[in-house]
Amino acid sequence: MRKHPSVVVFDVNETLSDLSPMADRFEQVGTPPALAKLWFASLLRDGFALTAAGASRPFAEVGEGVLRTMLPSEQLDRSLDDAVEHVMSGFSTLPVHADVPDGLRALQDAGLRLVTLTNGSTAVSEQLFLRAGLDGVFELLLSVEDAGPWKPHPTSYAYAADRCGVPAGEMLLVAVHPWDIDGAARAGLSTAWISRDGGDYPLHFRAPTHTISSLSELARQLAS
Repeated sequence: MRKHPSVVVFDVNETLSDLSPMADRFEQVGTPPALAKLWFASLLRDGFALTAAGASRPFAEVGEGVLRTMLPSEQLDRSLDDAVEHVMSGFSTLPVHADVPDGLRALQDAGLRLVTLTNGSTAVSEQLFLRAGLDGVFELLLSVEDAGPWKPHPTSYAYAADRCGVPAGEMLLVAVHPWDIDGAARAGLSTAWISRDGGDYPLHFRAPTHTISSLSELARQLAS
């Protein structure tokens, strides 16, 4: 029987932060707002490719590099440098999803240790939680920039377990990304997949331990 988790590990980008305002950033520089989703998916693709090749670069560096190849200069209402800076600075203004504050506090009240593990930077995570009034909720803000490989490489999850001083089996990874859920499961963690849009989980990945429609549901599922 799997031991009840003592540490809940949260992905940050899209899982806790609401990336929908990034579409406005693309529109504000003169490009279609739908380009935001393609850009973020391409950013992850390139980060994963570097990890698979045994390399690693910071999230912001990869994001900027993808932008420079993707933004159509003929549509921009400013220079390419200014457009890239405007889009990238959007990360410093993002909100958390509406279900996050109550969900985190319910888990904290249940006596669970809360940490983050992001492919982004700890500085961006810290500012996100300060804006949301959630500073002090997390015991640790962790980033793959210190672990080496990006998630879902097993080394990233092992790094989190080592920093928390617990075996992987005592940790639960919370994410909206099925690739993150699959990677954590293969590394020995239990998992909770947030499906805010009610979509189906891909069958080619390892199934999550818990499936929830909002973070607020997680504390109730763990209690039962």
